[in-house]
Amino acid sequence: MSSAFEQSVYKLIVETSTNLPADVRRAITAAREAEDQATRAGLSLSTIAQNIEMAECNVSPICQDTGMPTFVVHTPVGANQIVMKKEIRSAIARATKDGKLRTNSVDSLTGANTGDNLGPGTPVIHFEQWERDEVDVRLILKGGGCENKNIQYSLPCEIEGLGKAGRDLDGIRKCILHAVYQAQGQGCSAGFIGVGIGGDRTTGYELAKQQLFRNVDDVNAIPELAQLEDYVLEKANELGIGTMGFGGNVTLLGCKVGVANRLPASFFVSVAYNCWAYRRQGVLLDGDTHEIKSWIYEGGSNVPMKDKAVAAAEAPRGKEIVLQMPLSEEDVRSLKVGDVVILNGEMHTGRDALHKHLMDHDSPIDLNGGVIYHCGPVMLKDSDGWHVKAAGPTTSIREEPYQGDILKKFGLRAVIGKGGMGPKTLAALQEHGAVYLNAVGGAAQYYAECIQQVNGVDFMEFGIPEAMWHLQVEGFAAIVTMDAHGNSLHADVDKDSRAKLEQFKDPVFA
Repeated sequence: MSSAFEQSVYKLIVETSTNLPADVRRAITAAREAEDQATRAGLSLSTIAQNIEMAECNVSPICQDTGMPTFVVHTPVGANQIVMKKEIRSAIARATKDGKLRTNSVDSLTGANTGDNLGPGTPVIHFEQWERDEVDVRLILKGGGCENKNIQYSLPCEIEGLGKAGRDLDGIRKCILHAVYQAQGQGCSAGFIGVGIGGDRTTGYELAKQQLFRNVDDVNAIPELAQLEDYVLEKANELGIGTMGFGGNVTLLGCKVGVANRLPASFFVSVAYNCWAYRRQGVLLDGDTHEIKSWIYEGGSNVPMKDKAVAAAEAPRGKEIVLQMPLSEEDVRSLKVGDVVILNGEMHTGRDALHKHLMDHDSPIDLNGGVIYHCGPVMLKDSDGWHVKAAGPTTSIREEPYQGDILKKFGLRAVIGKGGMGPKTLAALQEHGAVYLNAVGGAAQYYAECIQQVNGVDFMEFGIPEAMWHLQVEGFAAIVTMDAHGNSLHADVDKDSRAKLEQFKDPVFA
């Protein structure tokens, strides 16, 4: 039988994975009000709002990438942290088995998935003592897509579009703006950033991630940093990157900055980027019973999003094209950037392990005319077979070394993912006759509802997220952002936002 502490940690994990807190919901609601609902960004924010509501109602992961579970635990003097660590690990394994977390822990040398989210370094647990009787446990689930957009600068340096950044507040300003620019839509914008000024390379990133535990609407106690946070939030939203990198008025939802001392020889600015699915929560536990006394962040149910999502869903979605899979070259070459495509039929998931494998091996099924979905779903199995619990897109750019060759080798006609791909894939799309479809990142419940059944699976030896799932879908909506005519919305937005970044080159802070 599990202890009261383990039970409380399990409840914390479930709440963090399935229910965004109120401060995050308010920020997303404000973003929706700032965008025209009929634009690509507006439609994406409406889908996000629907997904948030669905995740809460289904008690299922908001995003299929439940990230690296990272705990910060404050304990009274004398608390047995060894036992607490074991019980946190047990709660993680249980939540994974119950489909509240995806099996995300893999051996760095072999790629083997542990299947329970336990392994060397997983989960991350930081203990600190304090002179209080209660136990404070906080958890953040930060997915790999936004984790990959973290960035660290060593000042002084030359920054693309902004020139020289010196060892001063103005240099820090340039680093943060560039950090937002370089993320584009690949980190599931609109997002939040935590910034760490100073420290060494390791503690700088730790300080940046610590800022993500702050409330969205708090005010920095250091006046200069409060001014910097406000400035970055305002100016980042003038870059025009927008939700999912589709262009728009809202690119950043929050900016929090912390500072630590450093060595004279080093000056690091570390930026931790977090997607819109800003999953962090905490509990205050009774020091004796370990029962939950209170939640640290206001509950998400206090800010319902369903009514706004329904209203937005009724707004015009522009041109919609319904296609049956497998697709023909004629179907695909008729599509243009900006088209909304509704897919019916069978699609196949494929991530890093599959793409690497297919470069040198045959496919277990005929992929001619097929659609590959860059997705690592959360799956549960019962007596009736496999069921999809969460199935949003993963960041596609990781497959850039493979995708063009895979398209031509197997006759694929479409790739679905998020964040777009690069020039090699764009050239292959044009040559072969295929398109890239951008789904809404993080909308794991929205897309799971489109999946009617699991037709089969191959390569289970790669682990559940990396296996090749064959999914029967109906009404799967995505936007053409790279077409068979050499056009790329992602390249256009990048070029436009790069030009806008240059307007912030001149000094602002003396």
